[in-house]
Amino acid sequence: MKVVTFGELMLRLEPEGFYRFVQVDRLTATFGGAEANVAVSLANFGLDSCYVTKLPEHEIGQSAYNFLRRFGVNTQYIVRGGERLGIYFNERGASQRPSKCIYDRAGSAIALSSRDDFDWRKIFENCDWFHITGITMALGGNLPEICLEACSIAREMGVKISCDINYRTKLWSKEKAREVMEKIAPYVDVCISNEEDAKNVFGIEADDTDVENGKLNKNGYKSVAKKLSTKYGFKKVAVTLRTSINANQNKWSALYYDGNDYYFSSEYDMMIVDRLGGGDSFSAGLIYCILKNETPQRTVEFASAASCLKHSIEGDFNMVSLEEVERLAHGDASGRIQR
Repeated sequence: MKVVTFGELMLRLEPEGFYRFVQVDRLTATFGGAEANVAVSLANFGLDSCYVTKLPEHEIGQSAYNFLRRFGVNTQYIVRGGERLGIYFNERGASQRPSKCIYDRAGSAIALSSRDDFDWRKIFENCDWFHITGITMALGGNLPEICLEACSIAREMGVKISCDINYRTKLWSKEKAREVMEKIAPYVDVCISNEEDAKNVFGIEADDTDVENGKLNKNGYKSVAKKLSTKYGFKKVAVTLRTSINANQNKWSALYYDGNDYYFSSEYDMMIVDRLGGGDSFSAGLIYCILKNETPQRTVEFASAASCLKHSIEGDFNMVSLEEVERLAHGDASGRIQR
């Protein structure tokens, strides 16, 4: 099965451990980005996972390209050109101190890309699934139109489409996000949201919920999923549900609406190593199970388990196997040593 994802691959720079930016004179460097994170997970699960982006031809761009290939991602559709790779700086939070993410993405190769850079009909040959997120469209330039064209061609060619709303306050306003996302929505088969995105972008919120104070009314998200489906025509809606006790400890679960009924996953009490990429690993698990025609309950359990495991892994990418996800999804959450 072939899955295509499209977005920006960035250089990730951060202090070691829990040091703050102002404390250090050196930063560790890796690569990451929402859609690339999904691509790596799906490659780990054994799918033909194709990532589409634009990378500079210099050494940093080549390093990013090589990084994806390490993990089995199909890079044949990556366009080369432009002057710079987007960067994000990450400072990990601890206890009551939140993590901080600072973007340096203006003028990146993908942000300045044109519609002529991507031959979507060639990219979608023999393709089963296309995944995008709101982050890519938030970069502006031609990207909203590029994403819209990609979705239109994917729909024409019979490719299923998923979109993670992934609203980022540092990239665009709620008003601009709604304007752009409502144009994409008619093409989307599966909408993925977290506990805040539907409210921030589409103005649809759960009753009796206070995200900032860690109070979630899970049953209230049934109406959120139903309203999203009814208003925008999404065939399926998934909502991840994070209760943040502090920066290190979160409770994690998800709701999946398949157009007929509602399914909740198990809830995990997580001690976090690295939360970046957590939602992307959920998206990948969801896509994998839908493509494999798994039951709705099995789908939401697998996706939530995959995401839970990601929170225990350094870096953007979810370096877990199918076997590890299956073990957790079937209830083995003890974390006992295996030997």
